[in-house]
Amino acid sequence: MHTSRLALTATLAAGVLALAACGAPGSGGGKAAPSTSASGGAAACAPVAGDQLTVLTDDKHLQNSDNVIPVFNAAFATANPGAVQLLDTVSKALDTPALIALNKAVDVDRSTSSQAAATFVADKSLAAPNGSAGAGVTVVVGAANFSESATLAEVYAAVLRSAGYAATTQTIGSRETYYPALVSGQVAVVPEYAATLADFINAKVNGADAASIATPDITATVAALTPLAQQQGLLLGAPAAAQDQNAFAVTTAFAKEHDVATLSDLAAACGSLVLAGPAECPDRPFCQVGLEKTYGLTFSDFKSYDFALIAQAVRHGDAAIGLVLSSDATLAG
Repeated sequence: MHTSRLALTATLAAGVLALAACGAPGSGGGKAAPSTSASGGAAACAPVAGDQLTVLTDDKHLQNSDNVIPVFNAAFATANPGAVQLLDTVSKALDTPALIALNKAVDVDRSTSSQAAATFVADKSLAAPNGSAGAGVTVVVGAANFSESATLAEVYAAVLRSAGYAATTQTIGSRETYYPALVSGQVAVVPEYAATLADFINAKVNGADAASIATPDITATVAALTPLAQQQGLLLGAPAAAQDQNAFAVTTAFAKEHDVATLSDLAAACGSLVLAGPAECPDRPFCQVGLEKTYGLTFSDFKSYDFALIAQAVRHGDAAIGLVLSSDATLAG
């Protein structure tokens, strides 16, 4: 698990309340009015067990924009603008469902990262039209030590090889370890996450107490990050639509029963809920605190789990809603 990007900003650790159910959806296909409690508000919504999870849209933009973005050593990028253009085509093809599918191929179906990458490159027709443009240029694509990063690095390397670059991948470790290798040019490019990288570099340039420059708007985040990255000898590629960030999921059965697709829908439908998350969640602005302040959600109980077990708890009906990562392999349909 890649704890350096989790917006809870802390390391991740490992009987349901008897709650009255919300009103059932109307038979006419429209959205049914939620049932109400004796006090006139929406009733508490009990967990609903189910095998499939649905991520509720963060329609009020609680989370920051952790979009996948290729980040280059500036000297390499200046000398090889064609490589930047090639990886920008990868970004254009990569949305969150595609990222989930890549993760499923590796984490669930047990393909290797290179096999999953090759399939993605073929399916998206990402091979370079000029197979010799990068001939004679050696490229090391760095990766963090979790499978999604390794797979994205393999995608980058496969596309670069299709243009003739001698591209290899190197899994290095945490951001604190691979970042100096990127700055020094030991690696030429790394798949990164915009909002988290923005605050990481901001802290390096402006101090650990510097106010966050990450925002829910990817364009604004990249605009704030770009000059700081340049100061560090880095160049940003185009961000992908794909995001790997905090998200909140209910079972698909729960979403259908209460006719909810967004977190605002959930707040309107449910007077209180049981929330599952890591131990730090009740105190974090991107978890329970944010859900309460931004959406007006209320929680009758919080259940602490190791991060890897949260989705399972929601599926089993131990909690109505849980914190997940938006690119989690188990979200694949």
